Amino acid sequence: MAGWKDLEEALPLETGDVKDKKNDIDRLCLRVLKTKDGKEMMEWLRQTILEQPVALPGSDSSYAFYREGQNSIIRDLEARIIRARKL
Repeated sequence: MAGWKDLEEALPLETGDVKDKKNDIDRLCLRVLKTKDGKEMMEWLRQTILEQPVALPGSDSSYAFYREGQNSIIRDLEARIIRARKL
């Protein structure tokens, strides 16, 4: 894509396509992470990352932003599993 012509063309995806893609990823997460190994992996991620302090006294504030980024990945996976179970 380059130039003004590309800006005038319609986007290739419809709203339904985006929702379908999101649902597909949610289902994929559920299939992979509902297994015994997947559950163990999520528990390990939760214990080693999510349930640890985001910041420590005296640490640089950018470390807290970094840690919250890690936490958000785990929360996103958990949310996808919950959504997929409701589909």
